[in-house]
Amino acid sequence: MAKKTVVTGGAGFIGSNLVAILVKDGWDVHIIDRDPAFRRASLPAEAHLHEVDIRDTDRVQEIMRGADVVFHMAAMPRVQYSIDFPVETTDENVMGTVSVLTAAARAKVRRVVYSASGSAYGTQDVMPLVETMPANPVNPYGLHKYIGELFAQMWSQIYGIETVSLRYFNVYGPGMDPNGPYALAVGRFLKARLDGTPITIYGDGTVTRDFTHVSDVVRANMLAATSDKVGKGEVINIGAGRNISIKTLAELFGGEIVYEAPRIEAHDSLADNRKAKELLGWEPTIQVEEGIAALKEHAGLS
Repeated sequence: MAKKTVVTGGAGFIGSNLVAILVKDGWDVHIIDRDPAFRRASLPAEAHLHEVDIRDTDRVQEIMRGADVVFHMAAMPRVQYSIDFPVETTDENVMGTVSVLTAAARAKVRRVVYSASGSAYGTQDVMPLVETMPANPVNPYGLHKYIGELFAQMWSQIYGIETVSLRYFNVYGPGMDPNGPYALAVGRFLKARLDGTPITIYGDGTVTRDFTHVSDVVRANMLAATSDKVGKGEVINIGAGRNISIKTLAELFGGEIVYEAPRIEAHDSLADNRKAKELLGWEPTIQVEEGIAALKEHAGLS
């Protein structure tokens, strides 16, 4: 029989990319997603979709029964959104994670792979960012994700469930939602080019980010599900290990650039990914120039 796995937020950007690979690899995949409408039509028919709120612990536990691995990706994302709606995002991101971990422990799931975030580092004086640095989140979203790591570590210690937290760095690639005021920079820039409108940069464009392709992130999750070197709440950076400025990113897309007031965010980000190589055997394979060129080509842009 195929091994059962549950992906919370499996209709989201990263989650849907992971689900496609899991189905291809023969897993019995169950998606928990409260609002799958955006990608419902593109989800694999073989995956079982459960439209359930992750805070409904009893229902989530029932879905997880018999699962080997849970990939916890569900969250209300985006830094600015967490600033604008701190109560709602804290409830879903923090209490939702506690609910998922509790349901997994009760259902006797072997391992939970938690989608953490490089935003937990916040502002640091030294680059690259290493897992041994103290967390210093500068916005609610970064704090939510860091708290989730602590709960994952604690649940491993108290309840004996295996956990590992992957700190993603600026994930981009096929399946991004380019719409709305909280869309990611890569998605917004691509949409601006398609719409023939200027690319908007918040601040002076000197902010740097470590852009990591979604296919590399999916591979890290698959490795984290099976590695015998993790399971006790380890925190691992999943980043390309190279940063570029937002202005340089915009120039990769081409076209006119306009500038608006800066947002509350860390100025720089760069992952030290040596721990991922050591514990997971993971290394990035796609450079940002390649990834952006592929997105442009797929969209019909020169």
